[in-house]
Amino acid sequence: MDIHETLAQAGFMTRNVGLIDRDGRPARTLTTSRAYPTTVEDLWEAVTNEKRIPRWFLPVTGQLELGGRYALEGNASGSIVECEPPHRYLITWEYGGDTSWVTVELTEQGDETRLDLTHTAHVPEELWDQYGPGATGIGWDLGLLGLALYLSDDTTAPAKDMVGWEASPEGQVFVTSASDAWAEASIVAGTDADAAHASAKKVTAFYTGAE
Repeated sequence: MDIHETLAQAGFMTRNVGLIDRDGRPARTLTTSRAYPTTVEDLWEAVTNEKRIPRWFLPVTGQLELGGRYALEGNASGSIVECEPPHRYLITWEYGGDTSWVTVELTEQGDETRLDLTHTAHVPEELWDQYGPGATGIGWDLGLLGLALYLSDDTTAPAKDMVGWEASPEGQVFVTSASDAWAEASIVAGTDADAAHASAKKVTAFYTGAE
C-alpha cells in the first residue's frame, strides 16, 4: 500500500466513544466499524475460525464455542460469554490482570457486511485523561485493517505482520490518521478539544516511537 491507499484505509473506519454503567461502575466504550465486501457467513467464519484468525490477527488456541475459553498468543485470553452465529459474539478480554469485554456484531448491508467491534472497559480516569481512546482504539483499527487486507487476497499486503508494518512510513501514516480520528470521536462524545488532541499526540508518539 502507498501513502494514499493507507489514508483511504484509515478513512474506511468509523469510530465512536461512549460512557456507560457496567457492574455499577462507569465504563468507557470504544466502537470501531467498517464494511467488508463479503457475505455475513464468510466474515463470521473469518473472525471465529481458529485456522483463519491467525491469517489476519494472532494465533489462537482454546475452545472457540459458547462457554469455552480462548488464548491469543502473546496477548489476551478470556471466555466466550455469548455467541449468536453468524451475527454476534461477546467475549471477556483478560489482559495484565484486568478484565474488559469485546462485542463483535455483523450486519448485512447489500453486497457488504459491516463489522462493529465494541471494547468496554473500566478505565482509570487518570489513564483516560492522559491517553484517551486511541490507546486501545488504534490497536483494534490495525486489527480490522489486517482483516480487510486478508479478505482482499492481496498477497503483498501485510495482513500477518501488522506489528512490523506499524514501523513503516505507511504504517505510521495509518496510526497517525487513526489517532486523530479517535481524538475527534472523543470530542464528539464531550471531551475538551485541547485535551483530546493532547492525548492523541501522546498515543501517536507511543505507536510511532516519536519524541
